[in-house]
Amino acid sequence: MANEEDDPVVQEIKPKQQKVELEMAIDTLNPNYCRSKGEQIALNVDGACADETSTYSSKLMDKQTFCSSQTTSNTSRYAAALYRQGELHLTPLHGILQLRPSFSYLDKADAKHREREAANEAGDSSQDEAEEDVKQITVRFSRPESEQARQRRVQSYEFLQKKHAEEPWVHLHYYGLRDSRSEHERQYLLCQGSSGVENTELVKSPSEYLMMLMPPSQEQEKDKPVAPSNVLSMAQLRTLPLADQIKILMKNVKVMPFANLMSLLGPFIDSVAVLRGIQKVAMLVQGNWVVKSDILYPKDSSSPHSGVPAEVLCRGRDFVMWKFTQSRWVVRKEVATVTKLSAEDVKDFLEHMAVVRINKGWEFILPYDGEFIKKHPDVVQRQHMLWTGIQAKLEKVYNLVKETMPKKPDGQSGPAVLVSGDQRVQVAKSKAQQNHALLERELQRRKEQIRASTVLPGVRIKEEPMSEEGEEEEEREVEEDEEPMDTSPSRGLHNRLANGLPAGRAAGGDSFNGHPPPGCASTPVARELRAFVEATFQRQFVLTLSELKRLFNLHLASLPPGHTLFSGISDRMLQDTVLAAGCKQILVPFPPQTAASPDEQKVFALWESGDMSDQHRQVLLEIFSKNYRVRRNMIQSRLTQECGEDLSKQEVDKVLKDCCVSYGGMWYLKGTVQS
Repeated sequence: MANEEDDPVVQEIKPKQQKVELEMAIDTLNPNYCRSKGEQIALNVDGACADETSTYSSKLMDKQTFCSSQTTSNTSRYAAALYRQGELHLTPLHGILQLRPSFSYLDKADAKHREREAANEAGDSSQDEAEEDVKQITVRFSRPESEQARQRRVQSYEFLQKKHAEEPWVHLHYYGLRDSRSEHERQYLLCQGSSGVENTELVKSPSEYLMMLMPPSQEQEKDKPVAPSNVLSMAQLRTLPLADQIKILMKNVKVMPFANLMSLLGPFIDSVAVLRGIQKVAMLVQGNWVVKSDILYPKDSSSPHSGVPAEVLCRGRDFVMWKFTQSRWVVRKEVATVTKLSAEDVKDFLEHMAVVRINKGWEFILPYDGEFIKKHPDVVQRQHMLWTGIQAKLEKVYNLVKETMPKKPDGQSGPAVLVSGDQRVQVAKSKAQQNHALLERELQRRKEQIRASTVLPGVRIKEEPMSEEGEEEEEREVEEDEEPMDTSPSRGLHNRLANGLPAGRAAGGDSFNGHPPPGCASTPVARELRAFVEATFQRQFVLTLSELKRLFNLHLASLPPGHTLFSGISDRMLQDTVLAAGCKQILVPFPPQTAASPDEQKVFALWESGDMSDQHRQVLLEIFSKNYRVRRNMIQSRLTQECGEDLSKQEVDKVLKDCCVSYGGMWYLKGTVQS
């Protein structure tokens, strides 16, 4: 600068290791200053006796030390800017230090505290112990310090701290912002040139000037953290070759329609080249592309859950992909049974390409892409040949039975047809009308068989006309004999039974028209079903038919493939088994506006379990056969009246816990409360 000689440098301070300590006074007269706290800190640091070595000579914390720390190792990209009269003046920076409060006085306070404790302990021990005997000591002279030892000592932390403490303080004078000296120093931040003609560097282009101001730093590029593997930058992605772009996208997305892939790659990419590249890293499933297993599980890798090698994982995932080429639905238990892999590994496979649906299984995550199938038949045919080879390999490894159902020429399953609830109802009604005549003939035939088998000599049976509702119930029973139990929530919407089985069957107990009910026969299926029902009602004394079917489904899921219970259990067989196991149906009077389904309105309870609470439980169930909800005081008085003794609170609590739930101050049978 032009006037630099008028202000010569008096002293240049270059702190070692760029570390500076600044001690600033604290205004102890300020009303915001807590004097008692300052005295307490000074007492903890210096003790009661003040001397020359005291940190706070005024017996008050009247100063604060700030210690510097480096903010960045490279300051060449930073400058101090001053804007004045439409001009921007930049001054390069050679060092940036950040000052933070130093709490070294707390270390001194701790040291003083330890010294006082040691002195107190030494004083106590000197009073209790006698003088120690004179002992012989050995004097050793230190050897001359070698050069290596001296260098290690000089570089040690203790030596540096000692040298830092011995460094004298330099007293500074502070000038305010409006002071003339501050204004004089601030003038050095302004460029003294009269015009910008001499600045030849400013004639460059904006991009070159920006590069001069902020040159690329190799050190910062080296320290730049690596982005996570699942994070993609589209700008960086498009700088890669097309094959690598397709591989990275498929590896991260897992499943993608071809149209979406083309939109991600950009509008100027050739679709033929993309088709060639996608077939190297993905397989066609229902018209969509699913990344190949060996891309996700490369050679020499293993499962993070079970440690299974990559080859076994690829085989298991290929089986899941192949199953989705046959159907839109896959059951996880079936996959685990065939592949013999852990549940976590199978779940990972399915989460890559499917979504779970309650009570149905796993559905393929994307809809069937029929447009791609029609547009690229040659690609579809090639993929079909690949899947045929994979299927042969899977059949050999897993001992699968070959599919006998005919397949489509393109090897892909057709699109799933979505049917609404109203359409299902219409189809069911039309089917019922078509089968009405057949059901009537079957009903008449069964009536004749029953009449022929139950009429004894000299016995006359009174026949009463059967209402339309009764005929529909009989037709329902005939149909249920043929169908397995359906556990879907919509089951039974058109069933006109008000609350379970007909009254004649519920009262009949173990027989119906002289024949034992289905499910009570001595067959392996009946025995297994009876054991499940008895064990379930021993744990839960009251169950609705809906809840019982849910528990039965969970029980089936825990059984091995091929178990006898997989042969098909109808609703009628399940209900008859419940009644035969010592349970009774409780005809709970649900309110007319109830939202409970027919299966939720069928309530069964264990009548006798063999414990001391049977009588109490029976009284409680009789109460709920006449009331939908009851208050506790009514239950208490009825139990006391029927049992003839003053029941304890614990006994009442037990029977309520076994059979009821509380909601809004009222008690309901389990499974009947409608919130």
